[in-house]
Amino acid sequence: MDYNAVRMFVAVAQTGSLSSAAARLGVPLPTLSRKVAELEADLKVQLLERTAKGCRPTEAGSRLFEQASGGIDLLEEAERAILSEQAQLVGRLRLSLPQSFEPWWDLLALFQRAHPGIQINVYSTERRVDLLADGVDVALRVGAIADDTVIARHMLTFRHMLVASPELVAAHDRPEGPQDILRLPCAAWGSTLDAQPTWTLGGQTQKINATFTANDYLHLRARAIAGDVATELPSFLAAEYLKSRELVELLPEYPFPETALHLVYKRQRHPSTIVRAYLDFCSAHIAIVEARCRVTS
Repeated sequence: MDYNAVRMFVAVAQTGSLSSAAARLGVPLPTLSRKVAELEADLKVQLLERTAKGCRPTEAGSRLFEQASGGIDLLEEAERAILSEQAQLVGRLRLSLPQSFEPWWDLLALFQRAHPGIQINVYSTERRVDLLADGVDVALRVGAIADDTVIARHMLTFRHMLVASPELVAAHDRPEGPQDILRLPCAAWGSTLDAQPTWTLGGQTQKINATFTANDYLHLRARAIAGDVATELPSFLAAEYLKSRELVELLPEYPFPETALHLVYKRQRHPSTIVRAYLDFCSAHIAIVEARCRVTS
C-alpha cells in the first residue's frame, strides 16, 4: 500500500474535499486525485463518494480511515520530531583524522561549540579507513583521492619542510643540495618497518639512509628539536619551532611537493544534515587551518 496515497486519502476524509486536502498537503489537485484513484484500484474498492459539498468516505473508506488515520498521525509526529532534531543538530558525528593533525583540532572545537548537541567521535589513524566498513561519516585525507565510492571536497594544500636544529647544522655544515642530505643523520616518516624512505626535494628524489623512522610526526619533531636528526615535518608542526629558532629550515630552494587535503564522505544521494553542516562549517572556517599551515619568518 502506498503511504503517500493513504495520507492523501486521510486528508480528503478529514477535510471533506479533494481541493481542500490538496491545499493542506501542498500537492497539485490532479496528483492527489490520481493517487487516491490508484489506491482504490489497488484495494479494488471505492473509498470516496461525491456529495453536494464535496466528498465523503464510503463504508469501506470509513473503515480504512479509522484504521489508518491514527497511524498517519504517529508517522507525521515522528517526521516532525526528526526534522526538529536535525534542525537543532542533535546526534553523533564519526570522523577520521590523520595522526597529529593539530590544526584540525581547533576547527573541531569551534564546530562543537557552535553545535553542542553533536557528539563527535574521532578516530586518528595513518591508514585510509573504509568509510562504510569502519562506520566513519567523514574522513580527512592527505594526498590524491582515487576512490570512486566517495565524494571528496578539497580543503587546502600545504607542504612538508626539511628541518633540523641549529646545533646539528653547525656540526655537519648546512646542505646545499638534496645529495648533501646524506651527510646528516636523518629521521623519516615510515609506516612499514623495512621500506627505505625517499624524499622528493625540488623535483629530485633522494633515497634516505634513515637512522630512525616512525609513523608519528610528533616523535620525529622531538628528535629534531633534541638535535639528533634532520627530518621532514608538515609545515604546521614546524612553524612554532622555526619561529623560536629551535629548528631551521634546510634547502628551502628545493621544496617538497604540495600535498592536498580533502574531506571525503560516502557517495549517497542525501548526506545527513549533520554531515552537511560539518562540511559547510569546515569550508567556511578553513582559514583557521590555513593560518596554522602557513610559515612566516
